[in-house]
Amino acid sequence: MGEALSHINELAGRAGQWLGPAGGTERPKATAAVAADRFDTMAWREIYAQVAVLRDLADDLNGRYDHTEDLLSDVFLAAYKVSPRVRERAEMDPSRLVNHHVITCMTGSPAFAGLHRETSGDPYAAAMAVLAQSDALRRMLEWAKDAAERARRAKDAQEAAEQAAAAVAEALQLAAGAADEAGAVPDGAAAALTRAIETAGAADAAARQGRHEAEQALAAAAAGIRAAARNTTAKAAEQAGEETALMRAWGVGPGELERMPFDQRARLAERLRSGRLGRFADLIGRFRQMATGERARKVEQATGELVGITLGDDLSRVIPSELANLGVPAMRSVFAAKYAEARLMLYDSRGEQTTGKGAIIACVDCSYSMDEPGPGGVTAEAWAKACALALLDQARQGRRDFVGILFSSAERVKVCRFPASEPAGIAGVLDFAEHFFGGGTDYQAPLSAAVRLLAEEFDTDGRRRGDIVMITDGECEVTEGWMRGWNDAKHTLGFRSFGVAIRAPGAVEPGTALDALCDNLRGIEDLTDIHAAGDLFRVI
Repeated sequence: MGEALSHINELAGRAGQWLGPAGGTERPKATAAVAADRFDTMAWREIYAQVAVLRDLADDLNGRYDHTEDLLSDVFLAAYKVSPRVRERAEMDPSRLVNHHVITCMTGSPAFAGLHRETSGDPYAAAMAVLAQSDALRRMLEWAKDAAERARRAKDAQEAAEQAAAAVAEALQLAAGAADEAGAVPDGAAAALTRAIETAGAADAAARQGRHEAEQALAAAAAGIRAAARNTTAKAAEQAGEETALMRAWGVGPGELERMPFDQRARLAERLRSGRLGRFADLIGRFRQMATGERARKVEQATGELVGITLGDDLSRVIPSELANLGVPAMRSVFAAKYAEARLMLYDSRGEQTTGKGAIIACVDCSYSMDEPGPGGVTAEAWAKACALALLDQARQGRRDFVGILFSSAERVKVCRFPASEPAGIAGVLDFAEHFFGGGTDYQAPLSAAVRLLAEEFDTDGRRRGDIVMITDGECEVTEGWMRGWNDAKHTLGFRSFGVAIRAPGAVEPGTALDALCDNLRGIEDLTDIHAAGDLFRVI
C-alpha cells in the first residue's frame, strides 16, 4: 500500500462520496406517488376502514402484486385532493415505479379533469372512483409484472448499495481511530477501507443498472398501461357524473350526502339506479330544472303591468299553451268549453298575484295503463311523477305544504305528506315515487282525500287557496251528489283545480267528468316533452 493511500486525509477523500445518507447516488425514498399531508392520509385511512369492499380489493391485489395498498391510496388521493401533485419519477423509491407510472397515466388522461370535478373533496366519490377502476388496475398490474419484478430487484440492489455505503463509513471511522498523530493509517485498516470503497462502487453500479432495467421494462409495458388508464378514467368519470346527476335529479343535496355513511350512500345510489323510476332519472332532473326556470320566467306579451296568470275569457291575453290546444283536434271542444265558462289561462295584468297559499296536492293516477311506454319509451307514470316532484319543489319554494296522492281504483289510495316545516327527506320522496298500484281508475277517492286535507289545513291554520293537480290517463264518471260536494268545497276553501290528461297520440278527447272537475285542463301526448306543462309552474 503506497504512503499516499495510507494518509487519513486522502483515504477520507476517496470515501467521501459514500458518506451521504444513501451512498454515491441520491437515493429516492418516496413510496407514495401522490404527495399528501396528514389530513389527506387520515381521509384515506378513515374511508379504508369504513369500506369492506375496498379492503377486499386490497387483499386480492396484495396476493398477486407488490405494494398495491400504496397504489390504491394513490388512486384515492389523486381523485380526492383538490390540487393533487404527482411526484417526479426521480423522487420515487424503485419498488414503487410501477405505481408511479400507473398514477401518472391516470392523471394525465384527458378524462381525469372530468372525474376530478366529481370527486374532489368527497371521500365517498373518490373511493367509488377507486372501485370503478379496479378491473383496469388488475390489467395494468398484470402488464407491468416484469417491470415490478425488476423494480423489486432494483430495490434490493439499492439496499445493498446503502449497506455498502454504511460499511465505508464504518471502515473510515476505524481507520481514523487507528491513524497516528501525523495521520498515517496502518496498512490493514487502509486496505479494509479501500475494499469497502470498491464494494460500494460495485454495489452502486448494480443499483444504477437495476433501476435502468426496471425503467426499460416499464417502458415496454407503458403503451398498454396508458391505454387502460385512459379507458378506465373515462369510465370512472362517466359513472361519477351519472351518480351526481342521479342524486341531483332526485333532489339529494351535497349537504345531505356528506352526512351519510359510505354504506348508506352506496345503498341509496343503488336504489335510485335500480328503483321503479331509475331509468327515468334524466326525465325527472330535466322536469325539475324546467320548473325552476318557469318559476323565474317573467310574463311577457301582454298589456299593462304583468304579474302572473289568471283565468278568464279575454282572447287577447290567452297564453300560448292554451292556444296550442286549438291545434289538437281532440282538444278544440275543451278550449271552446273553457272559453264559454271563462276558464282560459290568461296573462294577468291586474297588479295582484293569484298564486295559492294553501297546500299543493298532486293526485297521480297509478292504474295499469300508466305503466305502458309511450313515445321515447317514457311511461305516463314516469312523466306524472316527474311532474309531481317538480310540484314538490314548487311547494318548497313557496313554503307551502305538499301532498302526493297516489290512486287507482276506489279502495286504492296512498297519501304522502311533505309539510313545509319539515325537510323532504329522500326516503319519503322515494316512497312516493316508487309506489304503484295497478288496477282501474277512480277520481272520487283521491279528490275526496285532497279536499279533506285542504279542509283540515283551513280548520287548523285558516289557510285557503290551495291547488289540486290531477294527472291521469283514464276516464271516470263521478256521481251528481259527489260533484255538488266538490263544488261546495271549492267555494268554501277557495282552492283551484288543474287537470293533466295524458293521451296516446290520436286518442279521444278527455272525458267530460275531468273537464268539469278542473278549472284548467290540458292534454299531453308527447311524454318526452317536459315543457307541455310548463305553464303550471307559472300559475301555481
